[in-house]
Amino acid sequence: MTGQKHVVFDVVGTCVSFDAFYNAIDKVIGQRLLAQNITARSFGFTWMTAAELEFTFISVSERYKPYKGVLSALFFRTLYMMGVEDPRAFATEAERDQCAQGYSELELRSGAKDCFAKLRDAGFTVWCLTSGDIKRVCGYFERAGVDMPLENVITCDTAGVAKPALAAYKPALAKFKEEDAKWFAAAHMWDVTAAVKVGFRGAYCTTFEKESCAEIFDTELEVIEDTLPAMADKIIAASL
Repeated sequence: MTGQKHVVFDVVGTCVSFDAFYNAIDKVIGQRLLAQNITARSFGFTWMTAAELEFTFISVSERYKPYKGVLSALFFRTLYMMGVEDPRAFATEAERDQCAQGYSELELRSGAKDCFAKLRDAGFTVWCLTSGDIKRVCGYFERAGVDMPLENVITCDTAGVAKPALAAYKPALAKFKEEDAKWFAAAHMWDVTAAVKVGFRGAYCTTFEKESCAEIFDTELEVIEDTLPAMADKIIAASL
């Protein structure tokens, strides 16, 4: 292969886990949630999933808003949808902000540092394409002691288009030459299969979703592995 080698990673859910987010919710309102038969993890997952849905729908209708603000706005609605009849009596806006702060304190998954090191040692340049703001995303890597150059982090905020709209992947793809090896790696099937549709080679890690539900995506992926380091090994082998 004569070109250069690149891997573009999704960040939230792929390189970092949601444990710190769930833990923040548990610390702030966990006992009150349990009294409603709701766990911090189930509320956290439902809250961020609802926010991702609205974030995407707003983007599709060409009214893009940064994800952070959407997440904040969906807090009380999510409580209501999960059975809390009076959400604003249940929790305060300050408590909402404390819970949301956990999203800024996410930590890298086990194996992420090793995954990046394997790829870089094999001559790959590592990039990130994220729906998050650059300051928050770079903070994840800084706290873990993993080098991630600011110029290699691409945010959907710049183009004002949310993934998985195909246009969201094109600014990353445009950075590379036709002859380059261009991989997109994610722990979300919807994400990596969309990237493949615009021209990336796809690598999927089951570390977040466990079940790929491949039958609904209708896309063949070259690499599927259960851990980030194993995924890196397969990307390297497939690029020789």
